[in-house]
Amino acid sequence: MHAPSLPPAATLRRLLGIGIVVLGLFAMLQALWQHLQSDYPAPVFDAFLAGSMAAAATALGALPVLFSQRLSDRVQDSLFGFGAGVMLAASSFSLIIPALAAAKTQGAGAWAAGAIVGGGILLGAAMLLLMERYVPHEHFIKGVEGQTARALRRTWLFVFAIVLHNLPEGLAIGVAYAGTDPLHAGALATGIAIQDVPEGLVVAAALAAVGYKRSTSVLLGMASGLIEPVGAVLGAIVIGLSASLLPWGLAFAAGAMLFVISHEIIPESHRKGHEAFATGGLIIGFVLMMLLDTALG
Repeated sequence: MHAPSLPPAATLRRLLGIGIVVLGLFAMLQALWQHLQSDYPAPVFDAFLAGSMAAAATALGALPVLFSQRLSDRVQDSLFGFGAGVMLAASSFSLIIPALAAAKTQGAGAWAAGAIVGGGILLGAAMLLLMERYVPHEHFIKGVEGQTARALRRTWLFVFAIVLHNLPEGLAIGVAYAGTDPLHAGALATGIAIQDVPEGLVVAAALAAVGYKRSTSVLLGMASGLIEPVGAVLGAIVIGLSASLLPWGLAFAAGAMLFVISHEIIPESHRKGHEAFATGGLIIGFVLMMLLDTALG
């Protein structure tokens, strides 16, 4: 069902408001760029650049919705699966395995290293669970979730849902640049950017499918990636405070990503009867990210 059409003046005001928000966010990122370049160590700035690359990939993916028809459910589910596969491989090869190695390098035995990484994964998943419960948002398929959700505009509910989805990706990029070697971090950032292209397309197409204008859908889809450089900077700064936080930070980011994969992406890709295509996309995404990590890392 499509939302009722708005009068031209209301549509113009909505577009103007969204445009101002997007421009404001880009201005904030530019100011952050200059600040990080002058006042913070190289890993933080590198994490910001990598997060910005992922945000640009999301924006690039959203653009075709301006000119194309609605994506079929089968294509959307395949793209959801592809993104899940990339994130699953990134969690395994770029976060969990380096976290175990970092814990052992710091003197932990096999059992202790496993306990540290397991604890970090649980903490990351718990954080996303709490945010999922208490931050009002709306999934494209599951509907409204979170306290006081009914009191907010539907546009903001979708925005909050996208932020919850993309924040773990940004954190993962930042933690990787602050604590692992540049090749592994670059492989992780590249894989996330690759999956962000179809992700931006799916977000914009899904917004259009629930009744938003194409221009509004594209603007929101483009803006959805802007949380990633912010998350990347946050992750890099936290890990930069102490080397002992590295295994915890890597595992925390992995746990947050695993929560998003299991709680949101896979269920949404399997709700419309295209499980085989979603699973095929997941396997392709997993293999692609594994090859990137092997070749670049």
